[in-house]
Amino acid sequence: MDSAERIFAVEVVRVLQGAGHEAVFAGGCVRDELLGLTPDDYDVATSAMPGQVQSLFPRSLAVGASFGVIDVIRKSPSGYLKVQVATFRNDGPYLDGRRPAGVVFSSAREDALRRDFTINGMFLDPVSGRLLDFVGGQADLARRVLRAIGDADQRFAEDRLRLLRAVRMASRFDMEICPETATAVRRHASAIVVVSAERIAEELRKMLKGSRRSRATRLMAEMGLLDRVLPEAEALLAQPESLDQTLATLDRLGPEAGAIPALAVLLEGMDPAGAIPLAARLRFANQERDLLRWLLAQGRCLAESPGMRPSQLYPVLAHAGGPDLLAISRARMPGDGGVEHAARLLAEVPRETLAPVPWVTGNDLIAMGLKPCPAMKDLLAGLLADQMDGALANREAAHAEASARIKKL
Repeated sequence: MDSAERIFAVEVVRVLQGAGHEAVFAGGCVRDELLGLTPDDYDVATSAMPGQVQSLFPRSLAVGASFGVIDVIRKSPSGYLKVQVATFRNDGPYLDGRRPAGVVFSSAREDALRRDFTINGMFLDPVSGRLLDFVGGQADLARRVLRAIGDADQRFAEDRLRLLRAVRMASRFDMEICPETATAVRRHASAIVVVSAERIAEELRKMLKGSRRSRATRLMAEMGLLDRVLPEAEALLAQPESLDQTLATLDRLGPEAGAIPALAVLLEGMDPAGAIPLAARLRFANQERDLLRWLLAQGRCLAESPGMRPSQLYPVLAHAGGPDLLAISRARMPGDGGVEHAARLLAEVPRETLAPVPWVTGNDLIAMGLKPCPAMKDLLAGLLADQMDGALANREAAHAEASARIKKL
């Protein structure tokens, strides 16, 4: 059964065709359907001008009218459906390595020739089922070959992000980058630094999650991109055996682990403080930055779990990043007894034991006569550690010990 998104997209195509315009599915959704995959979204390309599109669809938004891009929107029981409709176009000169200075509305064939890779340059009429392939994309899909459309050097000069997209597409769809395109990627690799940090970070997130992350990393290294987008991982390239070991770890890292745990694998041994400038450079969210820094700080600590006191181990397991750390540890040290001991504890020990409610709080200490001071934090931490380690029998004993310790301050 077709998804609600596809049904809506087909309806958009029918309305445009019914008004006398050419309209087809375009780009990634065509590629995905030919591969038997469910597209994340559907894009429509049309001969209709932006104003004509908006006149046919009152519920629409001109998100890029100067580039011929209109979002057509519909409310559904599960939220809002959106189909992006773009007028066939020819791009003007790219002056910033990111986007054209202007566009000229054109034909389907000319629109296909401006796109990045042949597998993304096909059109499909979902009403008739007719495939429009002006660039040989269907044959390249069958051969599992990633090829730039036309002059590869020109394609990468137009938009430098395509350098990383080439790696992501090849790894995601298990393709070989054709020699001419691969040579052009290497030739332009140094120019990736002109791309905005946000765009680079988003490509990294996509490449470093899922089961193809190790191949994406190897391709980045082979194409001369890894040390430019992640100079912190430069040590991996200095010793081929280190890169091979890291890639093997990435292969063992479960597909459920996200991009940040994979990045922590790539950066093993880096000073955790280095996560701060890296995150700032790539415009990571604070949550991503904090998780990366924490994972780097924990290193391989779970291997030592049998000898760790509960007050040392339980906070690590209870941390939001605990499952990620366990996944990384298992990937780095498969079958390690200490890691498996930690895994059993994480699965079996109740949450209220891993992260107990403290028997003594700051308010309790104040009620006992202690004024807020730097020593209060250490006192509370010590009492909680004793509580977790079983050195205190109950709340009453904890309060008595707190009172005694206050008198010694």
